[in-house]
Amino acid sequence: MEDKKNGLQAIYDDFECAAAPYKVEAACAKGCSFCCSDAGSIHITTLEGLVIRDRINRLPRPRQKAVYKKLAVDMKQREREKPSACPLLMKNRACMIYDVRPFACRRIYSLAVCSRNRHPMLNRQVIAQGDEAIRALQQLDDSGYSGHLSYILHMLDTPVFLKAYLAGEYHPEAVMAFGKSHGIIINRVIGQVAENLKPRSPAADGDSQSSQ
Repeated sequence: MEDKKNGLQAIYDDFECAAAPYKVEAACAKGCSFCCSDAGSIHITTLEGLVIRDRINRLPRPRQKAVYKKLAVDMKQREREKPSACPLLMKNRACMIYDVRPFACRRIYSLAVCSRNRHPMLNRQVIAQGDEAIRALQQLDDSGYSGHLSYILHMLDTPVFLKAYLAGEYHPEAVMAFGKSHGIIINRVIGQVAENLKPRSPAADGDSQSSQ
């Protein structure tokens, strides 16, 4: 699992290097938290959830309890399709786990100051780079899942699921009911679909025809 965690950081770093030239004119600044409170769902992989969970569990006990309480509230709000700020956003509008924040947060920036009527403005190249990074994250976590932050952390807090996940076991049928009702994505299935949708190169087609 440590190798996968290192791979996670490598994907983050590659994206940051590729996106850096486009972020020079970003309007984002410390304390600007629109994306954390108003911009929608925070999708993470189970591998990212594991890293976040480890960080939360290193917090002082009172803060841990407060975070898990906020996660429970967020989960209920999301289930009711009501808006909910990130449970890891502190009162000073800073992120409690900034250095291990998930890719959903890392990929977002804006070329203009955001508001309720103006959502983040991103360069098209950065959007494409972000989509590519998400595919890499899901491939890295091929025995895991993707979904909203509080849903994935809820799954990881289920002992049976956590044990199976840490062992590298793949049992999508075990999470099917929860997955269907909470929009959980099976990473391996998404990877297979993406692979099947890849266009075949003319050279490959030619080789195939000549061998018949």
